[in-house]
Amino acid sequence: MGKFRYVLIVLLLIGGLLVGLRYTVLDKESSSSQASGEPINPEWRTLYIDEESGNTLSEAELVEKIAPTVVSIFTEGGAGSGVIIDPKGYIVTNCHVVEEAKSVEVILSDGRSFKAVNWVTDPWTDLAVVQIEPGEDLPFAHFLSNCLEKLGELDEVVAVGNAYALSGGPTWTKGVVSYLGRSIELPNKIVLYDLIQTDAAINPGNSGGPLVNMAGQVVGINTAIIAEAENIGFAISTDTAIPVIYDLVTKARVPCAWLGVRITTVTPTIQSQYKLSISYGALIVEVVSDSPADAAGLQEGDVIIKFDDEEIKTADELVAAIQSHKAGDIVEITFVRGGEKPQTTEATLTQRPSPY
Repeated sequence: MGKFRYVLIVLLLIGGLLVGLRYTVLDKESSSSQASGEPINPEWRTLYIDEESGNTLSEAELVEKIAPTVVSIFTEGGAGSGVIIDPKGYIVTNCHVVEEAKSVEVILSDGRSFKAVNWVTDPWTDLAVVQIEPGEDLPFAHFLSNCLEKLGELDEVVAVGNAYALSGGPTWTKGVVSYLGRSIELPNKIVLYDLIQTDAAINPGNSGGPLVNMAGQVVGINTAIIAEAENIGFAISTDTAIPVIYDLVTKARVPCAWLGVRITTVTPTIQSQYKLSISYGALIVEVVSDSPADAAGLQEGDVIIKFDDEEIKTADELVAAIQSHKAGDIVEITFVRGGEKPQTTEATLTQRPSPY
């Protein structure tokens, strides 16, 4: 099976404060990518999205509903999990589960095994879609849209997956939503935003499996834990996953505008630490060389407070504002530098480059 875990050092953004922690991305052997295939289906129409929260199920009903949709994924580098989203055999998992694979094997809940015919990845969100050809319609899970608005902290959730590649079916662990909208930063400086933090136990092999609410709707894709902590796990919310999945299936890539900054939210702690004159906004902690931000004259320590017509109070708001644009757009950015009055500059956004 290869190694099942790879421990990384990352910065976890807690209230804007950068704190060094050991963070475990599961089922990954190294940091280079051999990744993507052709679009899976350019004409795809989604079937798996629920606009409203469902009715609460008993635990037995939830297992009956979800179990047939969860798969085990094996590569030469390790084992992970996935969840079926289309009866034709489209499966969502993590990028880090399959990105380096030369071959991918998918085992369904009924024990049948299939070699994947295609897989496409997005390292920026740690999401991937794997395609198999089952020759018949498969059961598929339903994703809840706008889950960050519909979930509440302490809502019960269940993590499902191929924990430690144990035989006999998926492992089920129950917990609560511990926090909504958490961000974590990887050593390669990729930041995953709008994560769901949960205390449902997530173990090596769970990567790519679903986090579901008590109606049996997927609200997240399990992706990481903090090593040596007690039940601090993270799932990529369906708010992030749904548009990325669509782009991966139809385009094999995720078109996304790029500014070229690493940022954190200004909080009282950050304001004090950096001696800022402003108590809100997105603080630039790094400007990528030769990026649109660099060309626009932005610097480390600047605080972005407006992006075109949108007021910016947090790092997540800036990320959302950038993602609402496309490569080639010229945007006006208002920022504060030191104790000076707000300044404006223009930046021409580009296509987000490969992180590798």
